[in-house]
Amino acid sequence: MPANALVLGGDLGGTSTRIVIADHDGKVVGRGAAAGGNPTSHPASAAANFGQAIHQALAGLGDGPLDPTMVKAAVIGAAGGSALSKPEVRAQFDAAWTGAGLVCAPDFIGDLEVAFASGTPASDGVVLIAGTGAAAGLVRDHRLIRTADGHGWLLGDDGSGFWLGREALRSLLRALDLGEPIGALGEAVVAAVLPDRDPDAVAQREGYDVLRDDLIRTVNSRPPVLLAELARTVVSSYEQDDPTARALVKRAADLLTETVRRVRTTSDNGPLVLAGSVAGDSSPVGRLLRQNLRDHFPGDVLTARDGVGGATWLALGALDPALATRANHTRLVS
Repeated sequence: MPANALVLGGDLGGTSTRIVIADHDGKVVGRGAAAGGNPTSHPASAAANFGQAIHQALAGLGDGPLDPTMVKAAVIGAAGGSALSKPEVRAQFDAAWTGAGLVCAPDFIGDLEVAFASGTPASDGVVLIAGTGAAAGLVRDHRLIRTADGHGWLLGDDGSGFWLGREALRSLLRALDLGEPIGALGEAVVAAVLPDRDPDAVAQREGYDVLRDDLIRTVNSRPPVLLAELARTVVSSYEQDDPTARALVKRAADLLTETVRRVRTTSDNGPLVLAGSVAGDSSPVGRLLRQNLRDHFPGDVLTARDGVGGATWLALGALDPALATRANHTRLVS
């Protein structure tokens, strides 16, 4: 291994692409960032953003540009990474890679593996990501060997941000169908979906049918995934003690616990890493979820930190297993 060997870690998310380059001591020597790099949603623009972030990282941190040929190992976590199995998509990402002058072969892995590595240096355990979508994975020797959910908004992602938003809207529509008061959560959903609607008109029973039809038409005219934006509305209403919001938050935590149960048994005692905004420490779903997990499973419940740092640490281990130390993990993900 050359004394000046470098490693590269990447995190290709739906809203951002981040690249880190580090030396063999775990010191960061280059950083790059660009817009979303999810290869499933927009492969062409995602590949271009990937290339942009790489070029920015190779520019270095002020000591001059880095030699791309000295990058000897690379691990890149990709949300929607299965799209990279399509030759036409992979070709675009390969072109961005070689176009930056990189010569080592990148190892593209799933975002579950990166999230787990960003939360712990342990080799075995379970990871749950709950953000817009939701998925859990069983990790052995830093590799994902089994998953649960992650089925997408149409078929699953139970307890996710999308699930919360959809269920909030469904509860509102049921109340309108029955002519019942829509409550604080319902009013907040109307304000979020139909911001130009007169709040006084919402309370008038004779306007319920019009309101219902407007909600249905507006939501169906937008990409379904945008329902996840209503998760913030549910959380705000939960904090205001709205009973419907509180029931939805509890149900989301229970569903996510059940997703974990599909991959983790009571005999497992490795760490359980949580990632994503819905599972975060500041989320009421995340707080209830942590309590559920501590009640049902042994082992530490940890929070994922810097995803790109976790990928970079895995790249160090790929370069030389002796470099995947706890100290380097702390240095890269803190």
